[in-house]
Amino acid sequence: MRLTLCAFVAGCWLVQQLPALPSAGTSMTAGLASFGVVLVLSPLAGRHRRTVPARPRSSSLVFHARWLATVLVTVLAALIVGAAWAAWRAERRLAERLAAELEGVALSLTGVVSSLPTGNGEGLRFNLAVEGKRPAGLPALLSLGWQQAPPGLLPGTRLALTVRLKQPHGLANPHGFDYEYWLLQRGIGATGYVLAAGPASPVALRPAWRISRWRARMRARMLAAMPADAPFAGVLVALAIGDQSNIAAEQWRWFTRTGIGHLVSISGLHITMISGLAAALARALWRRSFGLARWMRRPLPLRCPAQRAAAVVAVVSALAYGLLSGMEVPAQRTVAMVAVAALALWWQRRPPASLVLAWAAAVALALDPWAVRAAGFWLSFGAVAAIFLAASQRTVAAAGPGPPPPSLWQARWHGLRRHLAEGVRTQWAVTVGLLPPTLLLFQQVSVVSPLANALAIPVVSLLVTPLALSAALLAAWPADWPLGGAIAMAATLLLTVAHQAMAWLGAVLVRLSAPNWAVWQAARPDTIELAFALLGTAVLLAPRAFGWGWRVHGLVLLIPMLSSGRAPLPAAAFRATALDVGQGAAVLIETRSHRLLYDTGPAYGPTNGSASGSASGSDRGSDRGSDRGSDRGSVNGPADAARPSAGERVVVPFLRAVGIHSLDALVISHEDADHAGGARDVMAALPVRRMWAALPRGHPLWRLPAGVGPDVSEVCAAGIAWQWDGVRFELLHPLPGQGDDATIGSNARSCVLRISSPYATMLLTGDIDRAAERAMVARLPPDALRADLLLVPHHGSRTSSSDEWLDAVQPTAAVFQLGYRNRYRHPHAQVWARYGRRGIARYRGDRTGAVEVVADRGGIAIASFRQQARRYWRPAPDAPE
Repeated sequence: MRLTLCAFVAGCWLVQQLPALPSAGTSMTAGLASFGVVLVLSPLAGRHRRTVPARPRSSSLVFHARWLATVLVTVLAALIVGAAWAAWRAERRLAERLAAELEGVALSLTGVVSSLPTGNGEGLRFNLAVEGKRPAGLPALLSLGWQQAPPGLLPGTRLALTVRLKQPHGLANPHGFDYEYWLLQRGIGATGYVLAAGPASPVALRPAWRISRWRARMRARMLAAMPADAPFAGVLVALAIGDQSNIAAEQWRWFTRTGIGHLVSISGLHITMISGLAAALARALWRRSFGLARWMRRPLPLRCPAQRAAAVVAVVSALAYGLLSGMEVPAQRTVAMVAVAALALWWQRRPPASLVLAWAAAVALALDPWAVRAAGFWLSFGAVAAIFLAASQRTVAAAGPGPPPPSLWQARWHGLRRHLAEGVRTQWAVTVGLLPPTLLLFQQVSVVSPLANALAIPVVSLLVTPLALSAALLAAWPADWPLGGAIAMAATLLLTVAHQAMAWLGAVLVRLSAPNWAVWQAARPDTIELAFALLGTAVLLAPRAFGWGWRVHGLVLLIPMLSSGRAPLPAAAFRATALDVGQGAAVLIETRSHRLLYDTGPAYGPTNGSASGSASGSDRGSDRGSDRGSDRGSVNGPADAARPSAGERVVVPFLRAVGIHSLDALVISHEDADHAGGARDVMAALPVRRMWAALPRGHPLWRLPAGVGPDVSEVCAAGIAWQWDGVRFELLHPLPGQGDDATIGSNARSCVLRISSPYATMLLTGDIDRAAERAMVARLPPDALRADLLLVPHHGSRTSSSDEWLDAVQPTAAVFQLGYRNRYRHPHAQVWARYGRRGIARYRGDRTGAVEVVADRGGIAIASFRQQARRYWRPAPDAPE
């Protein structure tokens, strides 16, 4: 049965790797036929395994061969069932996407707020369930941003809106967060923003909307019960109702570096604890018939055993807490496991822990096939599997007669030691078991995690979470009901105690996360390195199966993953990766032993259309961004520094994934927010040795605090040149004295960088305009501007890419870094056609995703991410154009 369930999970996973879905008829036919095979053969396989014939050896071999064939056919059929189920669900979801002809059109519609609104004073984002008759091509569920949203907008509110929509579209980068997949998983067929709104009115609530409304009211009352400047208010809300939108980015950094991020949400540990407490209380009360046994003709335990009643309460409480949290993957896994265990108890069976885990995974994917790609799925099930594997070894070790019972005080002392040792072993199992998936998913693992979790688990799970949940339930009590004032005071007191406990814990976490060695970083491992690491983990967690002497071998098998990195380039070769950051620019240049980053992408607004996506629950860390970043503003102050940016959400994760832990140089072409918006986050995440920038005097990036800014900072000026590993770098613009002159327009003084090697030449141009182009053409010799590859000036604006410029550069390929349906309508039609008439290969970031160029002795190789890593939910038009 376990193999059958795992095959179902594998089938769901395989579909998520497909570039295109099979036809609906094929999926349905294959799925139904295979489901019938599973129903028929699965019981036979189990019965054959338990029946060993007492026959001659030849008959036994035939028997086992038949059994093996039955198992293989059953597993294959289960895999097809999983794949067919996932494909059928995906086909239905894709049919609910916005039609292309409705993109950018002002639409008037009526709908109901169906999710918990998130955001701040600058706007909200929420899901809208469209009501009434929908025009053809309009999805039933939309994700909308609303900058003038009324305060206190609640789920279940009916709105008459005028909106502008676009098809699901996200940033497409190697190792990046897939926002389009995230939208598909949640059934959202379009994103957009509100242009105008009519009066709001309440509506009869569906159960899901009612739950969301309860969550919104609890959140509002909890936040109102705490001071406005309470730093951990967002953490308490997350622990009570699962909403993490109010947790500060700096706090997430502490939690990530100390490895306790899984605690700062309604995790499986919390649901298990609450359901266990509820079950224990229900069992105790049921055994005593709630104190009414003397008045009852037949006490409750005689009607239904107390264990069964407790199992029902455990499932109900786990389900209620999971729904309150938003039912993310860890909650789904825990509720499914509690339900499977309760059913086994009801039928008086004791299934193996691995079977319970397999059933939980299959049930979770039957409900949500897309969860198989979520980080939370693998981390959640991986942690439980590691605990079960380690526990099975301890069970074997504990078999046999024990010592004679000690005295009372000795029993208590030994019990305390046993619980402490159990906790240490469990933390060891989780740390080792999650090492491969954590490095695979996030390319970093906390070294201080065992110590941090040893301190945080008791505080968060046993103190803060119960207090926060109790306060949330008390806060839901209406103020005008009896005892409303006293209950509100009690909720405030509980929140005060919980907040103080979190503040003390936070002070410890700050110290633990401060050292550079607190986090081990490695590049994303390949398949072989991952396989070795998984085998090494199994050896470390199950030493009795392999032998205690194999522990050293287990550590050795982990070394390839812990030290993974990209293969170095040959001398004189370079690699350029133009990242998809939306409406902005960010290009990584790599030589054999040096790394340079040209621009850092935009700063994102709070409610503009999301491009990089938001991950909730355990997927936190790949949060929401925007592809409508502005190039009109500039990064000037603390408010800009607090905004999320492509540096934090695109550039740094990519650098970490490819094993880059420091930059030899950072070039900021100019101060516009779509080019410099991510600079602070990049420099805060990894060391930068030198920075060249065309920024006005007094700009904040010139005055970064010690330990954050670059070692050396200089103003961009033509004539600066250097050479790395046989590759020459040269700044061609602006002229000396112009780079920091605020009287000159920011675009006009953009840094222009030329990279040349014996194999290819590339030109990075910022946002220069025609005047700057013509000045360089007139000033520089013809060969100084020639380039095989060109980063198109100003994203293809009509004010750049003049004929004189293209005649001088003569590129064979050009990369347009721009956002999908950006408000500036880049690239301009005339500029796009101008490149096409010259036969230049054109790559648009909104259609190709990240573009990687490798120039070596084999020539120039260009690869675009959407076309190379095709997936059925991600459009990939032909490229180049």
